[in-house]
Amino acid sequence: MAKKVQFVETVLRDANQSLIATRLPYDKFEPMLETIDKAGYYAAECWGGATFDVCLRYLHEDPWERLRKIRAKMPNTKLQMLLRGQNVLGYSHYPDDFVKLFVTKAVENGMDVIRIFDALNDVKNLKVAMEATNKAGAIASGTISYTTSPVHTQKKYVEMVKELKEMGAKTICIKDMAGIMGPKEAYDLVSAIKDAVDLPIDLHTHSTTGLAFMTYLKAVEAGVDIIDTAISPFSGGTSQPATETMAYALRQLGYEVDLDDACTKKIADYFKGVRDEYIKDGTLMPKSLTTDTQCLTYQVPGGMLSNLLSQLKQMNALDRFDEALLETPKVRADLGYPPLVTPTSQMVGVQAVRNVLDGERYKTVSKEIKAYCRGEYGTTPAPINPEIQKKILGDEKPITGRYADTLEPVVDKTRKQLEGVARSDEDVLSYIAFPNLAEKFFQERKEKEENTATYSIVEA
Repeated sequence: MAKKVQFVETVLRDANQSLIATRLPYDKFEPMLETIDKAGYYAAECWGGATFDVCLRYLHEDPWERLRKIRAKMPNTKLQMLLRGQNVLGYSHYPDDFVKLFVTKAVENGMDVIRIFDALNDVKNLKVAMEATNKAGAIASGTISYTTSPVHTQKKYVEMVKELKEMGAKTICIKDMAGIMGPKEAYDLVSAIKDAVDLPIDLHTHSTTGLAFMTYLKAVEAGVDIIDTAISPFSGGTSQPATETMAYALRQLGYEVDLDDACTKKIADYFKGVRDEYIKDGTLMPKSLTTDTQCLTYQVPGGMLSNLLSQLKQMNALDRFDEALLETPKVRADLGYPPLVTPTSQMVGVQAVRNVLDGERYKTVSKEIKAYCRGEYGTTPAPINPEIQKKILGDEKPITGRYADTLEPVVDKTRKQLEGVARSDEDVLSYIAFPNLAEKFFQERKEKEENTATYSIVEA
């Protein structure tokens, strides 16, 4: 019997996050939700990552309400989110009570699959979120943040996967955020993981370097079960490979694909119009749709590359771009080879720019880099360069245990603080994650309701 390959559709989250900085409001994709639901996807990735922050900050939407509305329109397809382990959806670690309640409420509001990763691949930072996901009855997808370095070996990844299985992972995701995984690496790693554990494997990559289609084909040959793709108008460049193209190629090669082509055509036709609007208003920049192989040399993901450029532009130092690019892998090596994914990618990029512009390495460091050297982000893949650590910390001793163990519970305290303002635990969670944004959002929501009530009275 032909092997079945399943698809995760990313247009509602990662594809639009990668191409248009997550600026896709609910009403723009709402007309297609019922069609996506009928298309035969394994899951639709629609929440987590940057969506929460952007909903509150730019789209003036309640992220929880958005999730409930998607769930109501898509009763037959698993909904999937991306969760940054102990960082949840923010950029620093949160106490365990927040992580547990957040996961519980995400599942209550409609989430089925929670993909849980840590920027350093430190499994200590995944444990609480994995346990909470299983307890809530959702699928915990234990995730490897894929990168290459002298310390990131196939053996290490396989060891990590075994730990993830022991922690209760129901599926394994290999998350190649920079699109640097080549076809051979994919074939070898998937084969090794398949030999080590009997769990479905999902491969996630980006088309940034132009490798993704070949990488997916070799991964499928090695037995990968699920691949992440984006409907064609939102595919390519810093996004994922196109859904329809992968389905076409895999069927030709004799694999079973459950996608309904009439549905994917309808979805693609609709999103062409959406994409064109974003091209017209300048949100979708042509650069995001191109292939950039610098990533293979410098390990700099697409989003990080554009951050580097905008930082240098703000400082009138675009002419120093090549120097900053060369400095980036050096900073990464100094810091113990962290995978370059949020938030470590931003931290390494900012530090590289500072080193170049200051004319002295680590003359100035951000509070995040200080916290990182103190051990607040977890155990680094390789030890931090001791000279650099000493320069940054002075005589301060780094933490050796799990940083979250040092944090005070925050949920009950915040519930009391927000009495009369928060209407639900979901509001409390939004506030803990992004206090200033949530406060502004609650105020706007109240004003909107008062205006609507006044308007209704006048109308009547």
